[in-house]
Amino acid sequence: MTEQRRIELAQPDLCGNEVRYVMECLETGWVSSIGRFIPLFESEFARLVGTPHAVATNNGTTALHLALTALGVGPGDEVIVPTVTYVATANAVRYCGATPVLVDVLPGTLGIDPAAAEAAITPRTVGIVSVHLYGIPADVVAIAELCERRGLFHLEDAAEAHGASVDGRPVGAWGDAAIFSFFGNKIVTTGEGGIVTTSDTALAERLRLLRGQGMDPQRRYWFPEVGYNYRMTNIEAALGVAQLERFDELMARRRVLAALYAEGLAALADRLEPVAIAGGVVAVPWLQNVYLRDATAERRDAVMAELSALGVDSRPVFYPMHVLPPYREARSFPVADDWSARGISLPMHTALTARDVGEVVAALTAALDRT
Repeated sequence: MTEQRRIELAQPDLCGNEVRYVMECLETGWVSSIGRFIPLFESEFARLVGTPHAVATNNGTTALHLALTALGVGPGDEVIVPTVTYVATANAVRYCGATPVLVDVLPGTLGIDPAAAEAAITPRTVGIVSVHLYGIPADVVAIAELCERRGLFHLEDAAEAHGASVDGRPVGAWGDAAIFSFFGNKIVTTGEGGIVTTSDTALAERLRLLRGQGMDPQRRYWFPEVGYNYRMTNIEAALGVAQLERFDELMARRRVLAALYAEGLAALADRLEPVAIAGGVVAVPWLQNVYLRDATAERRDAVMAELSALGVDSRPVFYPMHVLPPYREARSFPVADDWSARGISLPMHTALTARDVGEVVAALTAALDRT
């Protein structure tokens, strides 16, 4: 019996200089948190985002914690966070001893609702996190204006949005700081890894101090304050440098696949909810999301089970924070509750072929027919 071929949700593309650069690390012995690839990766990523500074970390979650800590978040503070996001966004606020205040999101993009964010501000609020979920930029223009007007910091969580932009300005350059993730399923990967970008020189210096256990940069092994070991390794950075060399190629391939999906899914327009992207917003194809019309979470799960039986990997759109045990709230978040319950993430990675996309669309059609 032939084993069924599966179409995976995501996989890294390591077809450039990744092996060559990693071997250089191994052959020279520079495998830890010192080596030529770390500053090179930081400078190249800063160039991509358009900020003067980028501080690499060992994953996206530590990048969030580092950024929040450097921005001064501490016990008693409140930080406004969209309820639909990856759990790390809220967790990092808790790591600081602060309270994540959850607010609803906008239909389709699932970006933070600026009006809901403003309504949630209290005397304890110190900042707002805008999350560019699934590669679609949040309304950073409105959030940046709100933060400036109310004296709050603006932190962008761009973990999934490498290369996205608003009005020609890359995400990651709109806030006081921004974070990106380089997990194995991201557009740019270092296996694990993260980075904080900023245009604030003093903030960048503090990020570097805290990242390296709080060691004084002018006095080796002198620690004036408690810091963290959040450093990226030279091996991880070597992978990242190789990835950035091919960034335009990787993005172009993803856009071709996104166009193929759009063509194939057009036949299901009466069964899927469209997502409208605002003018001036350039999203990036991280995962391919679809939202079922007039569906429940139970039907979504049934559709995913059928997809799996047909050899297609998928996953649900993130559960809202307010339904998870650590952050559970009784109140309703109407948009989040509706859209997240109907959302499915389909495969998106550069190893996909036109045939693969066709098979995913065919499997989705069959799954919808059967549920």
